[in-house]
Amino acid sequence: MNTVTLIGIDLGKRSFHLHGQDAAGRMVFRKQCTRSQLFKLLGNTPCSTVVMEACAGAHWMARRIKALGHEAKLISPQFVRPFVQGNKNDFADAQAICEAASRPSMRFVSPRNEAQQTVSALHRVRESLVRERTGVINQIHAFLLEFGISLPKGLAIVRRLPAVLAQHELPLRLVALLERLQAHFKYLDRQVGDIEHELTAQLREDERSQRLLDIPGIGPITASALMTALGDARQFGSARQFAASVGLAPRQYSTGGKPTLLGISKRGDKNLRRLLVQGARAIMQRIERRTDTLGTWVKGLLARRHSNVVACALANKLARIAWAILARGTNYRSEQAMLAA
Repeated sequence: MNTVTLIGIDLGKRSFHLHGQDAAGRMVFRKQCTRSQLFKLLGNTPCSTVVMEACAGAHWMARRIKALGHEAKLISPQFVRPFVQGNKNDFADAQAICEAASRPSMRFVSPRNEAQQTVSALHRVRESLVRERTGVINQIHAFLLEFGISLPKGLAIVRRLPAVLAQHELPLRLVALLERLQAHFKYLDRQVGDIEHELTAQLREDERSQRLLDIPGIGPITASALMTALGDARQFGSARQFAASVGLAPRQYSTGGKPTLLGISKRGDKNLRRLLVQGARAIMQRIERRTDTLGTWVKGLLARRHSNVVACALANKLARIAWAILARGTNYRSEQAMLAA
């Protein structure tokens, strides 16, 4: 055990499979243990590098392992899969984690702290509530359309529903059902508002997040999502690396010395990418009012490219500006927005 320098752990719900190897890459031990046995084993093992796949529970596990004196690293599962030898099993996965982590060019995932995980959970719950709220609105529209009542799209149906029900003779049970859906919508809307207030309150407690709100197209929701994704911005070597991690950089398919760039890769956090694109479209809707450098740059793109392409390019620009502000500790200045590229 004294020769162990790298330990790969295949995480499970109750059982964990470990593969330990020395500096030369030779296997030292293979063990299967429970959660309590795992921490006892690592507590009696000399300080080494412990690597896991970035999955559910991995960030909490990385914090616990780091507290035991080890260096904890997380690696994306897609980078581990090519190193699995033979048939797939838990021990083979643990060995593949060690093989992938041994590569000097391997990219690792920065472990999140408790605050980042909490904000991420709030965002996922908010997204789920918004999706359910939209489903309720669609149900109300569909039920009314089945009885020949067609109304404009949007949330206005909730406010107009009592008047609509009063103007048309509908079955009493259907009216009661529609009123129940309206009450459910109001409940979901309150829940979404409460989560947004909580996210805004957390932003007020962080001076770094406040600086993100100065960026055009970045509101409280996007700013908190950026803080969760960035964390320590220095984990990314450049602004382009962060934009690429969100999936806003072009996907490359080059061969024979001929470079070929396709559409955006759509990798990483799709929720953050969607928020950045929505913020970019909000800027484009009022682009004629902007006279700064960013506005001039967007107008030039709109003159020769489709609006969808410009929206992705502007979202890429916003991600780069956010990285520059957090990594360099500066504030947003519109005339210097182009410097983050």
